[in-house]
Amino acid sequence: MDNLIEKLKELGFNSYEAKVYIALLKKYPATGYELSQLSDIPQSRAYDALKSLESEGIVFSSNDKPQKYTPISPKELTQRFKRRMSSTIDYLEKKLPSVKESYNDPINTVVGYDKAIDKLKEVIKNTQKSLYLQLWSAEFKVLEAELTDAYDRGVDIKIVGYDNFQPTIVGLVYRHEEAKEVEMNVGGRLIYLLSDYVEAIFGRIESQVIWTKNADIAYVLKEFIVRDLYLLDISQRFPEQLKYFYGPDFVRLKEKLSDNKSSYNLRG
Repeated sequence: MDNLIEKLKELGFNSYEAKVYIALLKKYPATGYELSQLSDIPQSRAYDALKSLESEGIVFSSNDKPQKYTPISPKELTQRFKRRMSSTIDYLEKKLPSVKESYNDPINTVVGYDKAIDKLKEVIKNTQKSLYLQLWSAEFKVLEAELTDAYDRGVDIKIVGYDNFQPTIVGLVYRHEEAKEVEMNVGGRLIYLLSDYVEAIFGRIESQVIWTKNADIAYVLKEFIVRDLYLLDISQRFPEQLKYFYGPDFVRLKEKLSDNKSSYNLRG
């Protein structure tokens, strides 16, 4: 019963109105006095609730003496609120974007490993079409069930995997061979996720990550992950040619592009 009252309150009922409506479903037609007894609330509060519910068209009164009340059916009540909520949501979807012409989604910080994992799982579960990921084997194991479900739903998944990465799902997967060097240079395990080209998560998974639907950031993250996919595909197809031009592990290219003062020297 308490759960019913709480759910009715979520629709806009107050406690007395919810109790009176439930009591009226049990016994109708009924007088205000009878309903105050059934709902265990003061008689004056019962009449106040009935007056409010009658003004909303949720109960109807008779011309009897004493006056008696009848409720609308539960089905009619729920259908009414469904229509009302649907209409409200449709209106907000049309009008809210026009409040600010160039609205940008905020950039949010998620602190702590467990909270970051929860947010990653939530985003993966809500993904409809595509996922781009760069992650480590430890996080893949934690997210494996959600990723498998996404793949089974038909989500197109592309992954760059670090640290003895052993994928168990079918998709486009590349192993990054320089995991330890990357971890050392950036001071931890980085994770990147792009969902449906609009929702992004990235950062050091052990400490904090950024979560946003900012379109500009989502675009940059996609380009970053795709760039790594390009390089890994080329590296796997033409290993000897690349070794000839750039040396083992691209050492000559790294020396050319690296900033020795930077904590992250473009390695990996």
